[in-house]
Parts: sequence; structure tokens; C-alpha cells
Amino acid sequence: MSISRILVANRGEIAVRVIRTCRVLGIETVLAASEADKDSMGARLADKTVVVGPPPAYTYLNVSALMKTAKETGAQALHPGYGFLSEKPELARACADNGIVFIGPKAEHIRKMGNKLAARELAAECGVPVIPGSDNVGSYDDFKKVVERIGYPVMLKAAAGGGGRGMKTVLEDDRDSLKRIFEEASAEATAAFGDGTMYVERYIANARHIEVQVLGDRHGGAIHLGERDCSTQRRHQKLIEEAGAPDISDKLRVEIHDAAIKLVKNISYENAGTIEFVFDRDAQKFFFLEMNTRLQVEHPVTEMVTGIDIVREQINVADGGKLPFAQNDVRFTGHSIECRINAEKPDENFQPTPGVITRWEIPQGPGVRVDTHCHHGYRVPVFYDSLIAKIIIHGDDREHARRRMIAALDEFAVEGISTTASFLAKVLKMPEFAEGRVNTRILR
Repeated sequence: MSISRILVANRGEIAVRVIRTCRVLGIETVLAASEADKDSMGARLADKTVVVGPPPAYTYLNVSALMKTAKETGAQALHPGYGFLSEKPELARACADNGIVFIGPKAEHIRKMGNKLAARELAAECGVPVIPGSDNVGSYDDFKKVVERIGYPVMLKAAAGGGGRGMKTVLEDDRDSLKRIFEEASAEATAAFGDGTMYVERYIANARHIEVQVLGDRHGGAIHLGERDCSTQRRHQKLIEEAGAPDISDKLRVEIHDAAIKLVKNISYENAGTIEFVFDRDAQKFFFLEMNTRLQVEHPVTEMVTGIDIVREQINVADGGKLPFAQNDVRFTGHSIECRINAEKPDENFQPTPGVITRWEIPQGPGVRVDTHCHHGYRVPVFYDSLIAKIIIHGDDREHARRRMIAALDEFAVEGISTTASFLAKVLKMPEFAEGRVNTRILR
């Protein structure tokens, strides 16, 4: 491997995750950190930490500062983690222009697949089913015409991003509020992504969110690492993810995998990515939703059932290597569940609770993995996302994993801040979840 030093351009648990794989590979790491993160666990584990700016998110969004840091520290490559700049073609292009290996896909792929409308068109071109809907709607009049054509209910979405921002469900009862809904959604998309372009899709009420982890290399290799179910959400934000997806037929599972690989091969995709689908439980049909051209927060559940270190494969592929295994070499064992633990008060509308952690006892035992950047005495900052840990469980089957997760959440002891651990334990005990009857509306 020619890469010997990597700049980790992110923070929190994902920075720790990347650094740990680099240590196993014998690769030196430089952490680009904000002033608020200079004493983080990532900073403790990295071979070198460089403070690139003050605490707001701008630090992790400053492409020129990251390029300067990479060159000054002799980093040959940059890993963007997830969030921040990980899906911005500007960072990938800047790396290419400065002779730095970007550990992710080509800027062209990020640009094409980052726009949901363009991604829909590419999926449709290669025969992957897409949800009935429209191209971009640039005005309220366009929006109204589309709704009149395809009928209610519909989903209004931002073309340039996701995470629920700029997304509105429009029911027939909203007929008199169409203009207000469109203007609010477009304004929210503009504020979040700098682009107010919207599009419309038929709304699927009994929907599941199923995604496929893919890997591609520059030598034409393309494989999947199975599917994940990310249906347990609150306000379009994922809370619990699992691999594989429960309560679907083997035939449908194969069809979803094949559709994902078809799209990956069609665009000659390189590095790790995720093809996301919405599954209509009533019609038993799936449709392309979007592609995430980066590592996903929930990638550990795939690692638990395959035994494959996805970050290692990202680095290998970025360094010009071939995927070291073929599709038939990938084996799936047992079931895995991940819970995202946030520093929030569930009883107070999930209000963030920054502060100093005065007690930190994480679960341990067979089949238990905890990805975190926190420790006793750590100050959870006010500036960033409230994710403080991910508990990932592996079990012999789904029920074994579910029970093991409930036990792990009960063992997780934190003081000084509030967390969502007890709330997630309640969700795991819900009959709908226990029986695998999940959909994106299981939590309102």
C-alpha cells in the first residue's frame, strides 16, 4: 500500500472509527479538528492533531484549510468520514487538484448521484424502478400541476439533499395549503443546501427504507455486502438500523441486490456507497430512492454480519487496489442491530443536552460493539450533532440480536447528560418491532 499518512477530515465517532482502522493497517493519521475537538478521543488516538479553526461547523467545511493542512503535514490521502464535506464534489476535486488521494468516489459520481433528480434519471435509464413522480418543480404552479396529475398523497422533496430537510408530505386535506407548503419546503431546502430545487414523488404510506451497501473499484469490480433496514425513524431521522432486512422474501432480497449492482456497474462507481430504496409493503414493490456516495453511519451492522472492514476496503480501493473478494466470497452470518445514542431528552421533544459526562459505562460482552468518541469527563459540545455513541449488536438471529441489544442498552450507564438509550429500549420492545413489522411511520 502506497498510502502511509491520511488526513481525517471529520470528528466524533467516525473520526475514531477511521483512525482505528488506519492503526491496524500501519498508516499514520492526522486529525483536522476544531478548537472544541482538540482534546477529543480522536485527537488522543491520531498521530498528530491540527486545529483548523473555531468550533462551529465551518471548520469542517473549509476546503482550503483542509488542503493546506494535508499538504503541510505530508498527508497523501484524505478520509472525509460522513456528513460535512463527504458528499461535496468540491472536496474530491480539490484533492485531485492538489495531488491528494480522496478516500471516496470520483467527484463526477458525487455530483451525479448527489442530485436526487439526476440520480432518479440514471436509475430509470438502467432499468431500476423509480417512484412515480416528476422532474424538478421550479414554481408553485408546476407543483400544483404535478399534484393534479398524479393525485394525493405526494411527497415534496429537495433535489439537492436529504435528512428530512425540505421534505413535506402533502395529503388531500392540504389542498388549500399547497402554496404555503411549497414555499416553506423550498425555503428550507435553500437554507440547508443552497438550492431550492424541488421534485415530487407519490407518497407511500406503508413504506420501509431498505438500502444496499456496495463497493466498486477502478478495475471494474463491483459487489454488494447485503442490505440494511433503516425503517425505524423519527421525523425522517434514522434511529435503529439492522442487517439484513426482516420480513422480506429471499426472491425480493435478491432483486434488490441485483438492482443496486446494476446501477453501480452502469456508472462504473468506485469506493463505498449505498443504494437506498423505498419498499411498499402493501404492493410488495421496491423503488430507487437515492444513492449516498460515502460511508454510512450504519455501516457497522454490515461489518458485523460479513466480517468485512469497510473502511479498510475504502482505503484499498482509493489506493488503486482491487477488491480482494468476489461476490460469491461474501458470507452473511446471523443478524445485527445498531442503535444511535444521542445526547437528548426524549421526554422534552428530544432537546439536545450538551454538558460534561460524569459517568460513562458502556456495555460489553459477546457480540457487543460500541463506536464512540466519548469517555468519562468528556464535554459534549453545543456546536455539533448530538450523536455520542452507536451500540452495535450481533446475534445468531434477529430475536437473539434484539434481546442482546435490550440488555446492552440497560447496561449503558451515563450521567451528566441525558441520552436516548431508554427510549430506544422501549422501541425494541414494541410488538411491531419485535415481530419485524417495521415501517417508516412506526414512530410518529
